[in-house]
Amino acid sequence: MVLLILGRGKTGALVAEVARQRGHEARVLGSAENRNAAGLTAEALRNVAVVIDFTTPQAVLDNIAGCARARKNIVVGTTGWYEQLSRIREVVAESGIGLLYASNFSVGVNVFFEIARAAAGALHHDYSGEIMERHHAQKKDAPSGTAVIIQKILREAGGQELEIVSLREGDTVGLHEIVLDSHNDTIRLAHDAKSRRGFAEGAVRAAEWLAGRSGFFDFREVWRELR
Repeated sequence: MVLLILGRGKTGALVAEVARQRGHEARVLGSAENRNAAGLTAEALRNVAVVIDFTTPQAVLDNIAGCARARKNIVVGTTGWYEQLSRIREVVAESGIGLLYASNFSVGVNVFFEIARAAAGALHHDYSGEIMERHHAQKKDAPSGTAVIIQKILREAGGQELEIVSLREGDTVGLHEIVLDSHNDTIRLAHDAKSRRGFAEGAVRAAEWLAGRSGFFDFREVWRELR
């Protein structure tokens, strides 16, 4: 199928590469060509099955709106816009498109979310905790969307709001660590991404899953169904 990738950054370029390796036609639209979603025309989207967004928090809402107008499904890997989730859910419902979003499309990270939920039980037994996340210096949002999800999981399952410490340095792909500490011991849980390829593969597989579907989906709810 034809996939349109929004964003010519490192992750967007890798998504296009993975898509082609999986037998899809991948087109890429950069920010200069798509300012205010101007590139999402009927002609540009004519044969596109799914749009994949890896842009910026400033651009993604316009891109979602453009896809809704064109009745095109969209996978959103951009973070930093989640305060608008309720409004975007309404846009998706009104347009009848499919939207699948994630703070992180890595299957490993989604397994880590489940580990975090299990570990949150410690917070009911005299443990305190902290979340640390480290990313490359060019990452726009802090804390990361993944760290915010981990914080939410621990709050829901453990009843405590843990602090997030964010570091932006070098070319670190993405490190997330949970530290749970008591008088008796310390538990350290970490996910350390070796490359962006895990994100890219997950995003393309998400697009394959979303093709032909309508509705508003969180990747955490569907990743087990991917092929």
